[in-house]
Amino acid sequence: MAIIEMKGITRQYKNGQIRVEVLKGIDLRIERSEFVSIMGPSGSGKSTLLNIIGCLDNPTSGIYELDGSSIAKLGDGTLCDIRNQYIGFVFQQFHLLPKLNALENVQLPLIYRGLFGRARRRAAMEALEVVGLSDRMNHLPSQLSGGEQQRVAIARAISMKPFVILADEPTGALDSNSGANIMSIFHELNEKHKMTIVQVTHDMNVANHGSKIFRILDGSIDHVEIINEKVLV
Repeated sequence: MAIIEMKGITRQYKNGQIRVEVLKGIDLRIERSEFVSIMGPSGSGKSTLLNIIGCLDNPTSGIYELDGSSIAKLGDGTLCDIRNQYIGFVFQQFHLLPKLNALENVQLPLIYRGLFGRARRRAAMEALEVVGLSDRMNHLPSQLSGGEQQRVAIARAISMKPFVILADEPTGALDSNSGANIMSIFHELNEKHKMTIVQVTHDMNVANHGSKIFRILDGSIDHVEIINEKVLV
């Protein structure tokens, strides 16, 4: 069953009197519990595509369905609610608040979700346990390595138990060992917790951790590479 399905998605921007077409009729289907990568050169449209998948932007035209519901023309408030309910974000830069410790950083999105008190703290602690940082939850970002900070960011993303994790160059600021650790966590989230993972990456070694690579070129899906088959549930 597809959790993400796009048909004929376009995205255009106006630059003065010039209309720039960034996405050109994207057809994309991602099944529930898949782990896929999006690759392409700079300017190919992959970040714009990820923003639309993540309900951070609306397409100019086309059909976008998330978990069977039409998304393409919804307003900002509704899109915000959908992001909170369905999607967790992981970025190349960790975006942790420097004056908050790891546990407090993970709790932030839970406040917007309306979770308070012990329930919020418990959910944050459980997320930090998943990424192996139970013993570092009281540390500030400045007291953590880059890999540990990214693990906190992942804990923050999964604290609300989203259906989909969207990762934009999740290992781009890390050394190879820390990057491998992040991929190991993604595999656990995908295989044990059944989260769908969509990552944008320039690193073929990182892309090979998924089951499929969507190659995007000049705003279109150029081709799809099957890395390995898995049984979807």
